[in-house]
Amino acid sequence: MSLRVGSIKHNNSSDDEKVQPSSNGGVDEGYGDVLDPLEENEVFKKTHEGVNFRTVGWPRASVIFLKVIFATGVLSIPTAMYSLGAVGGSLSVIGWGLVNTYEAVLQGNFRNAHPGCHSIADMAEVLGGVVLKEIVGALFLIAYVLSSGSGILGVSIALNALSTHGACTVWFSFVATVLVIACASVRKFHSIGWLTWAGFASIFIAVLIVVIAVTTRDRPAAAPQTGPYELGYFAIAHPTFVAGIVASATIFVSSAGTSAFLPVISEMRQPKDYNKALYVCMAIVQSAYLAFALVVYRWCGQWVTSPSLGSAGPTIKKVSYGIGLIGLIVSACLYLHVAAKYLFVRILRNSPHLQKNTVIHWGTWLGCTIGLGTIAFILAEAVPIFNYLLALTGSLCFAPIAIALPGCLWLYDFWHYKNGSFAQKLMFYSHCFLPVLGAFLCVGGTYGTVQSIIEAYASSAFSCADNSGSTSAS
Repeated sequence: MSLRVGSIKHNNSSDDEKVQPSSNGGVDEGYGDVLDPLEENEVFKKTHEGVNFRTVGWPRASVIFLKVIFATGVLSIPTAMYSLGAVGGSLSVIGWGLVNTYEAVLQGNFRNAHPGCHSIADMAEVLGGVVLKEIVGALFLIAYVLSSGSGILGVSIALNALSTHGACTVWFSFVATVLVIACASVRKFHSIGWLTWAGFASIFIAVLIVVIAVTTRDRPAAAPQTGPYELGYFAIAHPTFVAGIVASATIFVSSAGTSAFLPVISEMRQPKDYNKALYVCMAIVQSAYLAFALVVYRWCGQWVTSPSLGSAGPTIKKVSYGIGLIGLIVSACLYLHVAAKYLFVRILRNSPHLQKNTVIHWGTWLGCTIGLGTIAFILAEAVPIFNYLLALTGSLCFAPIAIALPGCLWLYDFWHYKNGSFAQKLMFYSHCFLPVLGAFLCVGGTYGTVQSIIEAYASSAFSCADNSGSTSAS
């Protein structure tokens, strides 16, 4: 059931705030002196009996959002810069960052206006019924399983780099999958909060080390070390359609995972604080993306590696992957947790097992994490090209659910603007552009990425070959 409500004032909360017991059957629906009508339709109730999922304050939510977004995407943006040039790449980072931030606002506002929604699929049901819900739910699962696969692939690359390809890559991917499933099986976002802090710090420091290191070299590590060479740095590039659309999809997906924020809202003490966490997250992420990508591209040009942690030579590669390993594992963990939480809620929603420590509760939860983690492992081995796996995720899955659908959700709530004032009409027709943009990126990006995979596919599926570029045979 959906409930649309107006703005309701709540008392401020923080991560240290405690939920007060209530005599209402173990469920606490009060916010200070006010009985909050939103609580009636929240998926997880505030409770002091069973499992209380509603424990996340907005500061912790902002860190979870940061780790969801600032993950594997940052490692592929410098490669996309080479296709688009410094100016085109910068405009793409800024433009897609603004689009994804606004789309996240639309999703959060719709979710809080219809608090029975736990995921983007529930919101799709409000818009188009059960059929659209199942389509969007499938895209959501595919998107985050693919994202988990990219994280597993990133971890296998890190293990190969650290060991100088000390074992079969498939074995490293299997080890990565076990670690990711174990971390993702922690049930509550609040409980994995310390992992998000560690993961964000890990990947941020690793990328920063590479950014500093590339500026100290006379020439890129991957370039010929003697004789003349072409850096391949362009202010304005002239890519083909395929190269341009793949680069654009790669940059888009680096901040497109905002649909993963929605399940976190359901575990926030104050869902209305969502925008605070969102703005903090996106401001940090987009600033870092732009600065890091421009520096690495300026000093490495066409010789930038994907992932970019290998762009400053073998020694820095080992250092950066050693530091960034935690971040890569946590990224995949969060993606898998989001996908598993969606499936878990779909299976047990409106069941007493959803928030009870029963065998069915635990069996369903572990079945979701292990099952989806296994699928992510298979996909990581089937498409072992890092930036193309990310681009495919962005164009095939995130373009429909992160661009087109949020635009449609706004139109659903504000359809009356079509016959309103001039300003309202302008807003209405501006939002009509979002589904068109999403459809274009979905079709064009998927076509371009598939073509790129066909042309560049150098590794067979489930290959033991080194995927980190650390051996001469790779």
